[in-house]
Amino acid sequence: MQERTSTTERYTRGLAAAVIAVATLILAANTGPARAAEPARTEQPTQHVIPVPTAP
Repeated sequence: MQERTSTTERYTRGLAAAVIAVATLILAANTGPARAAEPARTEQPTQHVIPVPTAP
């Protein structure tokens, strides 16, 4: 049969687990997507205008 753990030991383990969880979340939040190899194009594509025939 296992021995009972003390209250202090349980709180210490819980606190350590909480600190590790917070540190993991902070590290995960700070990782960003990789930078693109080439910068994105900022110019707009040209629009083709089709002339509409008018009546004489």
